[in-house]
Amino acid sequence: MGPKAWWTILLHTKYVLFSSFCNWGKLCRYAVGNGFHVIAAHTDSPCLKLKPKSASSKTGHLMVNVQTYGGGLWHTWFDRDLSVAGRVIVRGSDGSFVHKLVKVKRPLLRIPTLAIHLDRTVNKDGFKPNLETHLIPLLSTKLEETSLESKEKSTASSSKAAHHPLLIQALSDELNCGIDDIVSIELNVCDTQPSCLGGGKDEFIFSGRLDNLASSYCALRALIDSCKSSSDLSSEHAIRMVALFDNEEVGSDSVQGAGAPTMFQAMRRIVSCLVNEYVGEGAFERAIRHSFLVSADMAHGVHPNFIDKHEEHHRPEMQKGLVIKHNANQRYATSGVTAFLFKEVGKIHNLPTQEFVVRNDMGCGSTIGPILASGVGIRTVDCGIAQLSMHSVREICGKEDVDIAYKHFKAFYQTFSSIDRKLNVDF
Repeated sequence: MGPKAWWTILLHTKYVLFSSFCNWGKLCRYAVGNGFHVIAAHTDSPCLKLKPKSASSKTGHLMVNVQTYGGGLWHTWFDRDLSVAGRVIVRGSDGSFVHKLVKVKRPLLRIPTLAIHLDRTVNKDGFKPNLETHLIPLLSTKLEETSLESKEKSTASSSKAAHHPLLIQALSDELNCGIDDIVSIELNVCDTQPSCLGGGKDEFIFSGRLDNLASSYCALRALIDSCKSSSDLSSEHAIRMVALFDNEEVGSDSVQGAGAPTMFQAMRRIVSCLVNEYVGEGAFERAIRHSFLVSADMAHGVHPNFIDKHEEHHRPEMQKGLVIKHNANQRYATSGVTAFLFKEVGKIHNLPTQEFVVRNDMGCGSTIGPILASGVGIRTVDCGIAQLSMHSVREICGKEDVDIAYKHFKAFYQTFSSIDRKLNVDF
C-alpha cells in the first residue's frame, strides 16, 4: 500500500494536537529516528471570565461579577456590546451529564463608562478603572421579583443560586434545555461584533482574538492542505504536526498548557507505534534531535503614532510577511541557525520575512517557544504575524499577512526536510 495520511487527534479540554505521518509504504521516506516538524500556537486570549458566584446587584441593577484573565487592555472593554460564551454541563434525560459549548449571540452585557461630567479630569489624567469595582458588566435593571427568581429561591441548586436567573434563562434558550437541567457553567465574556475587513482598500482585518487564533488557523490549514494527496507525503522524511495550547496568556502552567508534557507524550507514542521491529536505543530522543518547532504567536507591529516604542532597525510592518522574533535573554527561543532555516523556507518560495528585537530599555514578552524548547531540547524558531492593538477587545492585522503566514507554514511542511538535510551543523 502506498503512503497514506493518518490523523491522530488528541483532545484535552482546549488542547488540540493534530499529526499526519506516512504509512509504511514503498514511497515513504520516513525512518525510525527521523524528526517531527511542528507548528505550535495557543488558542486563548485575554478576556473576562465569570466568577463562580457571578450574581450581584447594585442600586437596582443586576450585575455579573467577573475575573480578569491575562493582560488585557481592559479600558477597551467599556461601552462594547458584550455577551457570554463557554461551556455548560447539562443533565440528560437518562441522568447522564453532557458537556455543551454555548454562545449567546445577542448583546447581553455592557460595561458603561462614567459620564465626563462626573470625571472631568479623565482626558488629562487618563482612564484608570479599578478592575475589581469598575469592571463589572451590567445585565439588567432589577424590577419586582419574577416567577423565575421565585423558582430559583426554592431550589437547592448551588449552580443556579450563584448566577442570575436571567443569565441561566439565556443559556437554556440557546441550548434548548430546561433551566433545571443546567448544572454547571464556565463562561467568558465576549464581544458580539463580528470580524470584518476594513481600511481604505479593505486591506485590514478587524477582529477580536487575532492573538492568537490567526496563527492557529494558518497552522491548521497549512497542515491539512500539505497532506491532501499521497504525493504530498511521498518524499517526506518527517512527521508533520500542529499543537494548539490553552493558557499561554497566563503562563502555560496548566494541564492543557504548553508547560504540560502532553505534546511530547504524544510524540513518544507516535514513535513507539512506528518502530515496528526496529531494535535499538533512543529512537524518541533521536527523533527529538532531528525535530523542528515553529512557535507561532502574533507579533508587535510598529505603531505609526508610537514609532519610538520600537528599536530603530527592527520595526515590523503589517503586510510585510512573518516576523521572526529574537531575544538574547531567551524570552524567544530563536537562534541564528533556526532563524536561517525558517527564512530559507520563505526565500525558496519568495515569501518575505521580517525580524523583531525589543528595545534594551523595555521589557519583552514571551511565548510558548522557550517552554517547549527547554522541555526536551527541540530546535525552535519564534515567529508571528505583525498586528496592532494587541490584547485589545478589537485587534487589527493585515489581510495579506494571513495569506503569507499560511503559505509560509505550508511551505515549511513541504520543503523543510530537504532544506534541513543540506545543513551541516551539529545542533
